[in-house]
Amino acid sequence: MAARDPTELLEQLDLKEYEATALSHLLSAGRTTAPDIAEATGIPKARIYGVLDSLAEMGYIKVYPGRPKEYQSKPPETILERVKENRRQEYERYCNEVEDLRDEFLAEFRPRFEQADQDRSPTAELFYVVDVGEPSESETRQLYNSATDGVHVITNSFEYFDGIESAFSDAVDRVGVDVLFLHPRHLPEEKQEIQADIVDRIAEEYPQVDIRFSEERLPWRGTFVDPSMEYDSGKALFLVEERDVPNHRRQAAITENGSFVAGMKRYFDLIWEYESVTEYPE
Repeated sequence: MAARDPTELLEQLDLKEYEATALSHLLSAGRTTAPDIAEATGIPKARIYGVLDSLAEMGYIKVYPGRPKEYQSKPPETILERVKENRRQEYERYCNEVEDLRDEFLAEFRPRFEQADQDRSPTAELFYVVDVGEPSESETRQLYNSATDGVHVITNSFEYFDGIESAFSDAVDRVGVDVLFLHPRHLPEEKQEIQADIVDRIAEEYPQVDIRFSEERLPWRGTFVDPSMEYDSGKALFLVEERDVPNHRRQAAITENGSFVAGMKRYFDLIWEYESVTEYPE
């Protein structure tokens, strides 16, 4: 595999082209002046001081006063930590801006939503859909984050675990979590390997999570949280089994219908109790 251009690597940290070019040069050249940087990199002299001021403001380089000023990159480890800190501060500022809008936003849009909501039929309220992939993983993370009572997962191999592990981990610390896997004999070999790896990781890192393996094929898979036999709570994301349809062409259904989620829990309990095993098959 060909080595990646250093400037392209730095651009992944949300640097503009000239900023990435200048920083890449400084990481190799050490302490130097703006005219030397401009000459070495081809950055226009009219732009170089603005580029360096931007890098200094982001905390990636040091500026030494003098005639002329000199510039030096901070260590790569420091740059990476500063990137994360800048993004954290940016996120906090954005959250504060959103909170500042809360009262005005709700006053403007809540009445509109409530009026429109009154016109929806019960059927329309039962489901909405998202694409399988990052949209469904994002919704799944929200399910874990919102859970106050319990999380229940039905999955084949849990191959999307990496994408939701942070939310999974937080949920395990708050509520009960159980995972019903499909028995590996129903999986192709490559999926068996993925499942075995995920099962081992969960068993080692989250020993409080209950795991079982369904001996029969599962007609659907997904995640549901906070079911109630009073039918007054719960939310779920699921997709039905369609072997001939690749995931990138599929959609997952989301429901907040308490009765439907209660039905999913009853199905889950029956499989868990009567059609599953606890030990990972050898």
